[in-house]
Amino acid sequence: MPILPIVDLMILTAWTSLLGAFVLKAIRVTTSYNPDLFGMGPMELTLVAGVLLLFALALTARTWLKAREFAQSSPRDRAAETLEAYSALKSVSSSLPGQGRSGAADSGGEGPNEPSEGSGAA
Repeated sequence: MPILPIVDLMILTAWTSLLGAFVLKAIRVTTSYNPDLFGMGPMELTLVAGVLLLFALALTARTWLKAREFAQSSPRDRAAETLEAYSALKSVSSSLPGQGRSGAADSGGEGPNEPSEGSGAA
């Protein structure tokens, strides 16, 4: 589930709550009427906005850290897998005689400077 739309919704709700708090406070300061929005005054709306913004920030930071953790561990995991594959290949090649890196003289073949027997050189 994508996190970005949830964070955007929380930020939008927080700013809307702050706007409502400022409007209610302006009405309270300029008139003798004390309005409430959904039973909450300006201070409660400001606290709701603060909590929403802090939660959005925490969720964004957690998502960012999770992405960074995966990016940093991935090369380390690839290096470990490469080392394991190399070790397995080395153990297999050492267990088979004559299959490792050997020169042409060891395997009975001709080297690059040795003429073949049918070339007529004596």
